[in-house]
Amino acid sequence: MSLAIVIMAAGKGTRMKSDLPKVLHKANGKPLVAYVIEKSQALDPDKIVLIIGHQAELVRTATATFPVDYALQEPQLGTGHAVMQAEPFLKDFEGEIVILSGDAPLFTGRTLRKLIDFHRSRQAVATVLTAEMDNPTGYGRIIRSDAGEEVLKIVEQKDATEEEKAVTEINSGVYVFNATELFSALHGITNKNAQGEYYLTDVFGICFGKGKKVCAFKVADANEIRGINTPEQLREAEQLLQGDEYL
Repeated sequence: MSLAIVIMAAGKGTRMKSDLPKVLHKANGKPLVAYVIEKSQALDPDKIVLIIGHQAELVRTATATFPVDYALQEPQLGTGHAVMQAEPFLKDFEGEIVILSGDAPLFTGRTLRKLIDFHRSRQAVATVLTAEMDNPTGYGRIIRSDAGEEVLKIVEQKDATEEEKAVTEINSGVYVFNATELFSALHGITNKNAQGEYYLTDVFGICFGKGKKVCAFKVADANEIRGINTPEQLREAEQLLQGDEYL
C-alpha cells in the first residue's frame, strides 16, 4: 500500500530559550529534523511533507537537500490545523499517512515498521504509538475501550479529568492514518478546548464515534518517543543518539 509521511516542524520551541526553530537545534552536529527525515526516507515513502511555520525560510534552507514538499502553517492553530495544511499535497493520495514530530529524533525504523504492520493487521483507520510512563504529567492520555485494544479518545493534559490524569499510557505524537479517513475527520474537529486549538488527536474520537477501528500500539522503550522541549532534554537525546540503538 502507498505510504506518505507528514512531519510537524512549525513550532517555536519557546522552552529551548532560543529564537532558533526547535527542529533546527542540533544533536551531535545534525539538526533534529534531519534525523526524522532520514528515518522517514528509510521507509521508502511515496511522499514526505514537512509542515513549516516559525522561521519557515530557515527550516526550508536547512532541509533543502532532502526530497520533501513544504506546507506552510501560518498562523499556528494546533496540530490538527497543521496537518490540514498538508491536504493539498495529498488530496489524491489513497494510502496510509504516518505523522511524526520533527523534534522527536529517537524513534527507530524497527518501531515504525512494527507500528505500520500492526495498523494494517488490525485494519484500523487510525493507530497511535504509545508508551507507559511512571510520571505522565504533560502528555496526552490514551483512553482505551473496555476490551483494551481500541482507543476511545486521546485527552490532552489540560482537558483531562482527574480520573483520566491517572492513566499512565501516553500519546507519543506518532500516528498512522488511512488518508481518506484522516482528512474527512479533520474537517470535523473544533477548537473548543482549554488551549483553543485544533487537536489532531480529536480525529481518534471522531473515527471511533463513526464505528471505525482506532487502535494503539505500545512501544517497549519509552525513550524512543521522547520529544525535545528543553536544553536539558536535548543533551539527553544527544547522548542516546551517540550509540547505534536509536539510529
